[in-house]
Amino acid sequence: PTQLIYAVNPEMNSACVPHLIVLVPTDIDYSAATRQIWKLAHATNMNVQLLGLCKYRTEESALHRELITMASLLQDGKITAEVKVNLGTNWLDIVKTSYKADDMIVCFAGQPTGLLRKPLSQILEANFKATVYILSGLTPQKSKPNRLLQLGAWLGSTVIILGFGILQARVIQL
Repeated sequence: PTQLIYAVNPEMNSACVPHLIVLVPTDIDYSAATRQIWKLAHATNMNVQLLGLCKYRTEESALHRELITMASLLQDGKITAEVKVNLGTNWLDIVKTSYKADDMIVCFAGQPTGLLRKPLSQILEANFKATVYILSGLTPQKSKPNRLLQLGAWLGSTVIILGFGILQARVIQL
């Protein structure tokens, strides 16, 4: 999987400071999430590492832009922020590459993962000896259904079914 890394403020040395490792899904309200992460970062006095994971390459650039925007809003004189975006579906692999002792993992309530769609927080607590902080009260962004695309799909399906019906009728006549 490809990995895009962007350090918002690279001149600040954040190697020895613990991080809030925030697992950001593609379908949340980014502005509300940024406010909650900012409050948590200042309460814990920890730097922030935003990790994004998307299934498709088409989502990657949009997620990367959102995370860079979040990172720029989070950082100030005390807090630094960095961004990593990976392609794939396994949050555990991306967390393993970034997690260090004393880091705190942050995920969102109701964020499912795996084949059984278990809450990510349960899986993280079972696999890491880390504090897992769950941000709640964030509802996924509702994407507008593209009516024209849906109409085209239904129309295309209907034309294919009718076409095969006519073809079958002609074969029977022969």
